[in-house]
Amino acid sequence: MDTSRRQRTIGKSAAVAGFGYWSGRDVTVEFRPAEPGTGIVFVRRDLPHRPRIPAHVAYRLEQPRRTSLRLGEAGVDMIEHVMAALGGLRIDNCEIWVDEAEMPGCDGSALPFVEALDAAGIVEQGVCRPRLVIEEVVRVGDAASWIEARPAAGSVPRFQYHLDYGPESPIARQTYETELTPDVFRRELAPSRTFMLRAEAEWLLAHGIGHRTRAQDLLVYGSDGPIENRERFPDECARHKLLDMLGDLTLAGCDLVGDFTAFRSGHRLNAEAVRALIGPSCQAARNKRCA
Repeated sequence: MDTSRRQRTIGKSAAVAGFGYWSGRDVTVEFRPAEPGTGIVFVRRDLPHRPRIPAHVAYRLEQPRRTSLRLGEAGVDMIEHVMAALGGLRIDNCEIWVDEAEMPGCDGSALPFVEALDAAGIVEQGVCRPRLVIEEVVRVGDAASWIEARPAAGSVPRFQYHLDYGPESPIARQTYETELTPDVFRRELAPSRTFMLRAEAEWLLAHGIGHRTRAQDLLVYGSDGPIENRERFPDECARHKLLDMLGDLTLAGCDLVGDFTAFRSGHRLNAEAVRALIGPSCQAARNKRCA
């Protein structure tokens, strides 16, 4: 399929404010337009010399339940929803100025970031967007959890996520599949929210984590379903896992042209898939230029 396109940025600056789920600290994220070829770059405006951290898997720092980046002494934390918003809208060049390490949790979804970026406007630039075309099956993981990339079967990339935590889990088995376009992302994925079990939430609180976060700020599942909240979609958990996957895949720094299927994959496996695809030893994908 012909997936060549021009790079895109935003028309003006836009900001989202909130607090970090993990740290509880107030933070403002300011999206700024950037020149072609800049890529996505985080800027820590609160630190001396305003260090810049490219949004690339090469700078990923392994952390539980979230995606973080570090370059030298500077880092940014819980970036997956910001990255999903940019990747889902196909915004390639953007500076993200922040005054804390952790991104705001907002309502647990990517929707606040999408709304801010849409309000800023999306501008096409006159430079080709790099792309990596998947030509053979690439799979990472094991029988318990995996992610697989295949050559694209159609003209629109297809994403599928299978969620299954077993018969005892209060979260039912779910599958979500979609042909991903920016409009589909806005409607069907961006509103889906972070979720966890009551026991996980209680453990975090007992260890001093998430003290400002309420059940209304995300989906916390008890034995009878979400606590003090309601699902936006019957398969919201699977949708959110796919949203996270998209955010992690955006750390490739180029368009990944292919179809993706995952079973119980999380941030670590998503990053492994990116490394497998863009690594110098990969023979299953090749770089292409715009036509």
